[in-house]
Amino acid sequence: MLMRYKKHYLSLIIGILLPMITSVLANAGYLDLESSDIGESILTNRSTFSFTTDSPFTVVKVVDGDTIDIAQNGETIRVRLIGINTPETVDPRRPVECFGKEASNHAKGLLTGKTVTVETDPSQGMYDKYQRLLAYVVLPDGSSFNKRMIAEGYAYEYTYDIPYKYQKTFKDAQSIAREKELGLWSPQTCSGKK
Repeated sequence: MLMRYKKHYLSLIIGILLPMITSVLANAGYLDLESSDIGESILTNRSTFSFTTDSPFTVVKVVDGDTIDIAQNGETIRVRLIGINTPETVDPRRPVECFGKEASNHAKGLLTGKTVTVETDPSQGMYDKYQRLLAYVVLPDGSSFNKRMIAEGYAYEYTYDIPYKYQKTFKDAQSIAREKELGLWSPQTCSGKK
């Protein structure tokens, strides 16, 4: 009888938790589900996505402060922003980090529904291991969204493996934000600690 209940609870856990975990991982960019798995295509397969960096994109979703979905001509692709890292809010392997919700909400306020352009960086390659396009985002006023997140204290400068085009500029912006104790650098928030 105990074995029967164990099987029942196991199937209940798998039936409820597995779809939830899959959804969280997909939304965070860690899984690329085919359209048959989720009922509709959310992200275009990167091998079929073609664009020019000077063409406008619409931001259709802000996953968190350093990951967004952009669309052009009916195609949507996930973008991981180069040179920045914001505190985690959606990684199921980690708790929500200090100032993560604020960074995510700030990014949503600046980007949701906006028309932007993207700039890729040959030093970083086109895609990361999760099939996300690696890019800088240029806001409608011509400023760098990536730099703005760092300069306003919503993101850390982040170098993955090798230096990138704007590394010095982003590091300088972080130094100023730290000195001014902005955002996540404030003693009232995180003091720069995750």
